[in-house]
Amino acid sequence: MTAGTISRRLLARLRELMAQSAVPLSELAAVIAAEMVSEVCSIYALRPGEVLQLVATHGLRPEAVGRTRLRIGEGLVGLSAATGEILNLPDAQNHPAFAYRPETGEEPFAALLAVPVRRAGRMLGVVVVQNRAARLYAEDEAETLETVAMLLAEPLAAMTAGEPGGEDLATTLPRHFVATPLVAGLAIGTVVVHGLRPAPMRLLADDPAREQARLAQAVARMRRGIDQLIAASGDLPAAATTRDVLEAYRLVAEDAGWLRRVAERIAAGLTAEAAVERAASEVRERMRRINDPYLRERVADIEDLAERLLAALDAGAPEGVPPAPVPPGAILLARRLGPAHLLDWHGRGIAGVVVEEASAAGHAAIIARALALPMLGGVRDALAAAEPGDLAILDGDEGQLILRPAEDLRHAYLRAAHDRAARALAWAGLAGAPSRSRDGTPLRLMINAGLTQELAALDRVGAEGIGLFRTEIAMLARGRLLDVAEQAALYARVLDAAAGRPVLFRTLDLGGDKLLPDADAEAAENPAMGWRSLRVGLDRPALLRRQLRALLLAASGRPLSVMFPMVATVAEFTAAKALLLAERERVRPAPARLSIGSMIEVPALLWQIDGLLAAADFVSIGSNDLMQFLFAADRGAPALAGRYDILSSPVLTLLEALARRAAAALVPLSLCGEAAGEPLVALVLAALGITTLSMNAAAVLPVKAALAAVDLVAFRAVLETLRRQAGDVASLRGPLDAWAREHDVPI
Repeated sequence: MTAGTISRRLLARLRELMAQSAVPLSELAAVIAAEMVSEVCSIYALRPGEVLQLVATHGLRPEAVGRTRLRIGEGLVGLSAATGEILNLPDAQNHPAFAYRPETGEEPFAALLAVPVRRAGRMLGVVVVQNRAARLYAEDEAETLETVAMLLAEPLAAMTAGEPGGEDLATTLPRHFVATPLVAGLAIGTVVVHGLRPAPMRLLADDPAREQARLAQAVARMRRGIDQLIAASGDLPAAATTRDVLEAYRLVAEDAGWLRRVAERIAAGLTAEAAVERAASEVRERMRRINDPYLRERVADIEDLAERLLAALDAGAPEGVPPAPVPPGAILLARRLGPAHLLDWHGRGIAGVVVEEASAAGHAAIIARALALPMLGGVRDALAAAEPGDLAILDGDEGQLILRPAEDLRHAYLRAAHDRAARALAWAGLAGAPSRSRDGTPLRLMINAGLTQELAALDRVGAEGIGLFRTEIAMLARGRLLDVAEQAALYARVLDAAAGRPVLFRTLDLGGDKLLPDADAEAAENPAMGWRSLRVGLDRPALLRRQLRALLLAASGRPLSVMFPMVATVAEFTAAKALLLAERERVRPAPARLSIGSMIEVPALLWQIDGLLAAADFVSIGSNDLMQFLFAADRGAPALAGRYDILSSPVLTLLEALARRAAAALVPLSLCGEAAGEPLVALVLAALGITTLSMNAAAVLPVKAALAAVDLVAFRAVLETLRRQAGDVASLRGPLDAWAREHDVPI
């Protein structure tokens, strides 16, 4: 008998039982054990206080029901609940997490398969089957038990809701979360939750053929809705980028693989709605185990499509539009979010978005940046702690989410929002003013960009050029490598928008945590220090030469500046430079002037600086990577956020030395990391002699305002005094901040 036959027969028997009122869980456990040919089936329910209680069993001692309890994370059952992952073990009792409970009588059983029971992302319990024989359960058996777990969610949810203490009192208390800022900004409003859809009313199908027909009709409606969304994207801000992202998203919608899994679940006995949820869950669990962050981000696309398909199955709901009204200024919370649903929600007036599983390379983050919509990612457990209607504060500058803030904190942030709006209005007048300090020291403020829609900021903030154009971002948005003609057209648009202002094109910084589906790379334990950036280009010279040719074609006789990232040795730089010079001989017209530069990010390059300055036309400090390599501190690790500071004595000594060596060699030096966009840091950099800074466009006017308020000659003396007095203090940020506030410098 095949696993598919077992699954259909098991689901049919469960349907008959669950059609009765108040069927005992012990009876369900007995049926599951019999049909899966398992000697044990046990059901654990999550109780208040994060405790898992054995509520039903077939095969263990009956007296253990109600008595056996495990904390989340304790034992194999607790481990499955804590991680949300399936455990499939041939010899469970020798697993290091095994927790012995003598009252259960489980000593004879070796094999164990544990599957979490969840609904709407919330943990409800765990279902377990066991056998005496040591064996791994087959993949089909695990999938069958996953489907069973979905069916058990309803009775377990009803059990928890009906008990005193079943509601988490912590949801009434303030909660503070540290997050990864993906788009800067501040939002204060009530919470709305994406994907908060009630569980399907029917899980088991009466007529599978009818469900297959419903699925086909819903898929057609979903695809029409996506086509309409793409057609309407031309009216949105950043239309070109938004359309590119949606086109990549449509490719996922056309992929028959995940839809085939939906059809298979219907054939096994589920309704179309239950099959969509089941197939999306399978894809989600598999892709979460992939090391590649960019591919993991495609989980959001699958879930977004699943939500739209569920809406299309619901004949009474508009296709793909969340039905609940959105309060003005609302903050959207989601576990994952695809680009189509982000556009839906943005059109309905959300002021910010928080996504538990998101990265800067995700489609949703790319569109949020294009829309200037404040966004946080990496906010673990926020959905479990929030309720729709809760007041929330999204601080996209400091990377914080505050749920149900205290009254004084809410008023403080409201004042900050008011001050922010007033400052933005005052700063707008600085766009046309020259960048200089109060004593007249000239400064050069440029922007970092990676998408064409960001180019409009050049004029809006009065930037003097683009100090870092991240050429890989457009490819990440499209989900593929671009050919020479496509790249040349993109780079030409950038040069056109710059209108004679300098543009420093950084060659592809792919690899590490930025991978494309057609990129050839292996998973690495430390991707930031692995096969990435220039290392990829030198090992795949055809890839690098295609990009260099595209840049030269785009210049079409205009000046061109190209810089190479992740340079660790002067030999690497000269090898890359030779490739660029060779390509220049093949392209006509040649650039009016070709400047070739290097990023300074790898500390080893600091001991080769004279050789680099002799070979390069310009250099640019990439403070993000330089800081993480200098302190061996992953910049994406929340536990290390703020632990190491660019305003520490060793970093200031290093930067000052670099500025002096570059000036002596007459080689232009800039800094293009995120730190340049902090007004206080920009003041210090200017005082050290680094007067060309490239930053996020939104930071240009605040930095210009701070610099205009300071006499740099006097400030250098203050900085030197503080550095002499610093001793072994971790950072000078505190005293520098106090000085700036005392002198009314807007930082």
